[in-house]
Amino acid sequence: MRAIPSPNVLAPLRRLTLMALVLASSLADASPLSESVVSESPLGEIIDQYPAMMSEGIREGLKQTGQVDPMVADMVGGIVSRAFSSAAIRQQVVDDLASKLDDGQLEAVRDWYQTPLGQRIAQAEVAASRPAAWKTIETQGPSLVKKYEGTERADTFSRFDRVSRATESTVDTAVAVQLGLASAMSAFSGKEGPTLEQMKQQIEDQRFMLRGAVEQQVYAAYLYTYEHFSIDEIDQYLDFLETDAGAAYNRVVTNSIQQAILKPVESVGNQLVRLLNPNAAGS
Repeated sequence: MRAIPSPNVLAPLRRLTLMALVLASSLADASPLSESVVSESPLGEIIDQYPAMMSEGIREGLKQTGQVDPMVADMVGGIVSRAFSSAAIRQQVVDDLASKLDDGQLEAVRDWYQTPLGQRIAQAEVAASRPAAWKTIETQGPSLVKKYEGTERADTFSRFDRVSRATESTVDTAVAVQLGLASAMSAFSGKEGPTLEQMKQQIEDQRFMLRGAVEQQVYAAYLYTYEHFSIDEIDQYLDFLETDAGAAYNRVVTNSIQQAILKPVESVGNQLVRLLNPNAAGS
């Protein structure tokens, strides 16, 4: 079996890290009113960025392999951008919230985010998810790590990461990007290449190594996003995420978005086989 290309997604991971980090709670104002409430909440703004994040991650990864013409990489990025629909992701989140959380849980989340601290947290997380913040986090990360080494803020990260599932969800997102990139690369070999399931298994085998790199980036993003919050305020935030309502909301939204991202991967691979290797696709 032809070896699967090893996609390099560490460069675009700073974007994916921030996306996963804000998923923990800045999605907060959703309610059983479904789409109308989601449209007014930070969730809509964050979901709208996902297709561009996936497209850019795969485009950059293809170019970094040195095996794909930049024009082809840009073309593949366009296919990916069209395949990953923010509207479809939004709809899945709305449906999952309606089916898996009750009104009391959603009201509890909404009420917490209407508090002054909740509003500040949401604003900080949305600001950190914007493109203007990505480069800042990347460049300031090492200095922030050094600045807070051995402090209570640094110690609090392990609790934050466990409660928010930030590293876990970011690794899942990075795996989705790798699947998309590997699908694109395997299209050049047509039916002689590995199946999607075979690619998925080999990429999953890299998860442990990927997690170490991702955790460092999540930590830098955490220090940047919450730098202007006191330890007491961060503890209040984590207390909320550990409540029944906060934990359920975070779990459902994170899983919902991950599933919505993974759905188009096979479709993207099939399109690329037809486009890049039409003889294999029709044989």
